[in-house]
Amino acid sequence: MPAKKKAKKKATRKKATKRKVAKKKATRKKVAKKKVTKKKVTKKKAKKKAKRKPNPAFMRPWNISAALGDVIGGKPIPRTEVTKKIWAYIKKNGLQDRVKRTMINADAKLLKVFGGKKKVSMFEMTKLISKHLS
Repeated sequence: MPAKKKAKKKATRKKATKRKVAKKKATRKKVAKKKVTKKKVTKKKAKKKAKRKPNPAFMRPWNISAALGDVIGGKPIPRTEVTKKIWAYIKKNGLQDRVKRTMINADAKLLKVFGGKKKVSMFEMTKLISKHLS
């Protein structure tokens, strides 16, 4: 087999010629000084916040069953007050579970309200209490 020689091509480089660049004189633009004007600060009068009015639906008194009446009292009260009084009863008697704080241990009075359950979560408690309101 005849060996073919590759023709080496010489890389032709063009010499970079230096171009004469005309030097420009640096001219500074004159910047006109801006006049600083003081803005008048107007104080906005703070509007007096009106005292929040509770939604009348939350303040509607509910009739309480006899079982729930033994715990919080028998007169009709709003649902928000029912929850407050139940929690006051739980805290007063130490019925909140020591280990898992979301669980409530029922005593004799709360057993009737909770439908015979000895342990109830605080989220399930509101559902069970709503059955005693009418």
